[in-house]
Amino acid sequence: MPRLVRDLPTWLIYLQLALWGYFNYGFGPVVPLLRDEQGTSAAVAGLHSTAIAVGAVAGGALYPILSRRYGRGPVLWTCQAVIAAGVLGFVFLPAPFPVTIALTALIATAGIAAIGGIVTALSEHHGPAGPAAISEANAAACAAGLVAPLVIGATMRAGLGWRAGMGLLVVLLALVALLAMIKRVRIPAAAPVPTPATPPGPATLPASADGAELLVGVAGPGGEVSARDAVPAVRRPLPKAYWLAWGMMTVTGAVEVVLSMWAASVLRDQVGMSAGAATAVMSAVVGGMFAGRLAGARIALRLPAIPLYLGALALSLAGFAVFWSAGSAAAAVAGLIVVGLGNAMHYPVAISLAVAAAPGQADRAAGVASYSMAVSFGAGPLLLGLVADQVGAHTAFLLIPVLIGGAAYLAWRFAGAARVSHPAAEPAPAAAAAGAAS
Repeated sequence: MPRLVRDLPTWLIYLQLALWGYFNYGFGPVVPLLRDEQGTSAAVAGLHSTAIAVGAVAGGALYPILSRRYGRGPVLWTCQAVIAAGVLGFVFLPAPFPVTIALTALIATAGIAAIGGIVTALSEHHGPAGPAAISEANAAACAAGLVAPLVIGATMRAGLGWRAGMGLLVVLLALVALLAMIKRVRIPAAAPVPTPATPPGPATLPASADGAELLVGVAGPGGEVSARDAVPAVRRPLPKAYWLAWGMMTVTGAVEVVLSMWAASVLRDQVGMSAGAATAVMSAVVGGMFAGRLAGARIALRLPAIPLYLGALALSLAGFAVFWSAGSAAAAVAGLIVVGLGNAMHYPVAISLAVAAAPGQADRAAGVASYSMAVSFGAGPLLLGLVADQVGAHTAFLLIPVLIGGAAYLAWRFAGAARVSHPAAEPAPAAAAAGAAS
């Protein structure tokens, strides 16, 4: 069994992803507050999610270009600086709609680019133990996401406003940078790819960080190939089963982001919570996800992927039913915890299925999968916002069971497509899900 050695660079990378988790999970409950300040409709406020989607596409496209040109470490630290600058913009700049949309897109671009570097750094630095390191890093992000709504809610109840809670992120980013400087900790650089010593010639390289393409280069005198010298190779189409798994990620991703951005509004309108309390309570979803990922990693060793995925969907649906029909704050919070427990394994299982469905193209499959998040962030909240403007947020939330049903249908189709492609194969194991998280 691979052994995970948590050295200083590993802890530094964990902290960087945790700080992105603070923004990512803290910003969702802030969107209804921005809507109140700006006097916009639910659909217009939902465009902040579209801005995150645009940033996701931009960050995924920019990271491999920037890392090849400037190196992984400088790019990651630049991303942290851009995130800090964007958060300062929220704290100190006026908050008209165009400004907050631009700041959201800027922060998302830097955050998604940083994730590309974080995942590849952990994978290369730890080798066979890379999946375990990536899983722990995502657990750290969930833990920070659990704290963020509580902090923002506390600053609101203290009369300091939500900007004080969000601004704390800048202080934390500065402290992590200072710690790295004092300890002289460096982000692990990209490892050269070894090739056979004889004969020198073409060598296949891993895909670029965004998985856009396989690369082929020529081995140098030392038997190594530089990504800078690589040229694109011919790509094969990704199979049908892959796109079904991609759809599963997209649909359940929309469930997660819709809950993150609009559940606080339902808590305020339906059970009479204050804005600060509703914001803080959103930690219930993240707490459920944190616990679900810890438990789900062990369950995944015993269950095939599709039954585990369908079970997670059923758990999410049950939690949503409790939340949506709740007549009290306690019942609503209990429902959100159960929703989080179910949501925890949606993405990890789906990404493991997607990669397994594209043999020989694992890097590209993982990279293309990252764009499912852009679709989730762009379409889900906007659609719910449009419906909410007509019938109210509580009724519009019935979109979530529809999405869960769509994900279950795609999983059923995936199981059939996988059997056709590999009629003699056993059901895909879900153990690989332990190493992936959204």
